[in-house]
Amino acid sequence: MTEHQDETRAAYDGVVELYASMFANRLEAHPFSRNMIGTFAELVHATGNLRAADVGCGPGHLTAMLHGLGLDAFGLDLSPGMVAHARRAHPSLRFDEARMEALPVEDGALGGVLAHYSMIHTPPGALPALLAEQVRVLAPGGLLLVSFFATDGPEPVRFDHKVTPAYSWPVERFAALLAGAGLVTVARLVHDPASERGFLDAHVLARRPESTPVVSGSEPV
Repeated sequence: MTEHQDETRAAYDGVVELYASMFANRLEAHPFSRNMIGTFAELVHATGNLRAADVGCGPGHLTAMLHGLGLDAFGLDLSPGMVAHARRAHPSLRFDEARMEALPVEDGALGGVLAHYSMIHTPPGALPALLAEQVRVLAPGGLLLVSFFATDGPEPVRFDHKVTPAYSWPVERFAALLAGAGLVTVARLVHDPASERGFLDAHVLARRPESTPVVSGSEPV
């Protein structure tokens, strides 16, 4: 495991209850995020493959939301503390500890992957491999919804996130990385910041084309 992953895991393990209390009902005040997730769920439904992963699921509130929207959703997170909390909070759902760069999911198995501000701690140089792993687990026609902090500048910006260092991204640069991973962007939404950090909030929805090859990787669960 790389140093930044060690740091991220330890940082989130140390704030589990506080983080969960802050974000459990957050989407009630964030209609853009809520509606993008709803659109994602609707489009995953249309693929006929309802299996979806909430990667970087944290306390599991969005996994539960996806389940409520009719998806066969499960959560994965680097932090064992977050996974334990999610299991207690949502005992009927499945949560497992996993790295986003090595998902314990079989090739081409999922109709959707949700990454809600869970890629923000990944250094820019490591992001292409992480995105390739999301493509690996998506079925042809499957969808990836990524939410992140956006910047107007030409380069990613490292900043002091309240939990552990993170990065904001130019939306076009991020969309280019998605294209490089073999995905086609179908929608993007950028809006004024929902936090005091001042970065824009971005949501990019992309689809794996029917012809994208799947590269064999991690073991199935």
